Amino acid sequence: MNQLQNLLKEVLTGTKHVESAAVIHLKDGVVLAATPGFYLQLQDIQTVIDAFKNPRMTRTEGLYFQDKSYKCVRADEKSIYSKNNDHGLVIVKTISYLIAATYREGMYPSVCVEAVEKLGDYFKEKGK
Repeated sequence: MNQLQNLLKEVLTGTKHVESAAVIHLKDGVVLAATPGFYLQLQDIQTVIDAFKNPRMTRTEGLYFQDKSYKCVRADEKSIYSKNNDHGLVIVKTISYLIAATYREGMYPSVCVEAVEKLGDYFKEKGK
């Protein structure tokens, strides 16, 4: 397991309020690490990247991610929060990465958001 996968496991899924997560390289759209069973199709990766190109449109139209439509709760140049019934998607943009994480029913969205934002801050401090 590489260092990024360890971070995802310890910092995100270790909270018990993140179902799955991935780190995507912003420049080329390559998934650098993902939690077990979290497979992102090219369309999903492009959706996440495109969401930051026009946050206003993302807020208005929402996202279609992994065969689900998500209503956008927040979208700006650094973070996107969205939900679909009892599921949610949190995406944080750093200098080099996008961190995408999901939560499901029974998990606290606020804990998921806090964990993903803290990991994003860690990468920003490291210049990544």
